[in-house]
Amino acid sequence: MCVWIRGFVVAIFTLVALTGAGVAEDKRFAPPDVRAEFQDLYARLKASHFNLFVRRPQGEYDTLYRQMLASFDRPMTAFEVRVQFQKFMAFGRIAHSRIDFPSEVFGAYRDGGGKIFPLGIRFARGRPFVAKDAGGARVALEGREIVALNGTPIDPWIERLAANVSADNPYMMQALLENRLPALLWLEFGATDQFTLRSRAADGTFDTVVPARTREEIRAASAQKAGMLALDWDARVFKMMANGVGYMRPGPFYNNDPNATDIWDVAAFRAFIDGSFETLMKQRARSLVIDLRDNPGGDNSFSDIMVQWFATKPFRFTSRFEIKVSEAAIAANAKRLTPNDTDSISAKFAAAYAKAKIGDVIPFDIPMVGPRAGARFGGRVFILINRHSYSNTVMVAALAQDYRFATIVGEETSDLASTYGAMEQFTLPRTGIEVGFPKAHIVRPSGDTAARGVVPDIAIETPIIEGADDPVLRQAVETASGR
Repeated sequence: MCVWIRGFVVAIFTLVALTGAGVAEDKRFAPPDVRAEFQDLYARLKASHFNLFVRRPQGEYDTLYRQMLASFDRPMTAFEVRVQFQKFMAFGRIAHSRIDFPSEVFGAYRDGGGKIFPLGIRFARGRPFVAKDAGGARVALEGREIVALNGTPIDPWIERLAANVSADNPYMMQALLENRLPALLWLEFGATDQFTLRSRAADGTFDTVVPARTREEIRAASAQKAGMLALDWDARVFKMMANGVGYMRPGPFYNNDPNATDIWDVAAFRAFIDGSFETLMKQRARSLVIDLRDNPGGDNSFSDIMVQWFATKPFRFTSRFEIKVSEAAIAANAKRLTPNDTDSISAKFAAAYAKAKIGDVIPFDIPMVGPRAGARFGGRVFILINRHSYSNTVMVAALAQDYRFATIVGEETSDLASTYGAMEQFTLPRTGIEVGFPKAHIVRPSGDTAARGVVPDIAIETPIIEGADDPVLRQAVETASGR
């Protein structure tokens, strides 16, 4: 989900649903109402989206619109409407233009003992492999390439499932499918007891019946798996490694204390960061590995505290931040305004909107942040990323690379370094469905507008099956130590 918070933008790719006005998912809508709702969706997208047709020509979008409009010829539940409308959103290939997955319906299904696809996948060289097996099949499937599912080759399946997901490029799509495959298969199949999987490895190609499993069965099977890496992105960790290398896992860039009353209170995060760097300097560390793998991101008011310890000049996460002024963006921003507020980011947006006309694209100034006053870490910094580093995590890696504050290692992020983001929502009037759209174009500090993630300076391939010894981190530490 992408929301505006105290600082700037968060874009976390999760299965969190926006239920809007809370319309029951089983409420039915007559065909004229569905068509009217669809007409409203397209009109408001064109008026609000920063650049709806940047990756799909308007002619293609218009053709799909006419086809889908004509297809709404029977009563539909709110759930069905949401699923179909999201396919229309996903057609545009912009991650921050979407109607979020109906996770509350999926969650209720699982809470009631519903069974799902029990395998975790990982794409390598564009092909899907079994990375985690929590199923009850009689053969070991981990490490095998998936070539067919339920008798259908896997490529058509990937295309069919991808139609439900907003993603800017195929690499991002694959990363999102890694996290969402069981939920998307449930969306396509509904309740099912088993799947037939055709897989391929050095010992040949064969079919396996994979039983669907409940949440409890999957947890039990996963607990029995030994030697599998489990990255805890929520933990804040600092320790000294061999050869003068420090290791930091800062956790998310928000206050993740479960008892916190304010998730944007930086005090605890600042204490952790300051204490870690002070230890680094006392230990005369020569280098530091900052591990941002699987990190969902957060806010730059947190990450700036960390970057200031090794920055060598003023910095900011973007070279250009442009906003499209729309009625939807103004209305969404107005909900966050408080009386007598002139300093918040929402107040600054409101002031900018007041000076512009509907439809204008206006620049929005992002202030520079200076290096930390006083002592700073002078050793080499290595930032470790992977395809599941998201949101502000990507911005940290991009600015550290562009300003040459650090060496980026690992694998390319799937979240983009220059993106259509700063997502807002408008609510469709009949169904109460909330529609997310990007109001801004955010360009990384280098000015490169390519639709791809942060590409590491030193690539470290993530294996399909990650052992508990964490070979990726081991290689990153070896690189940082100069070995």
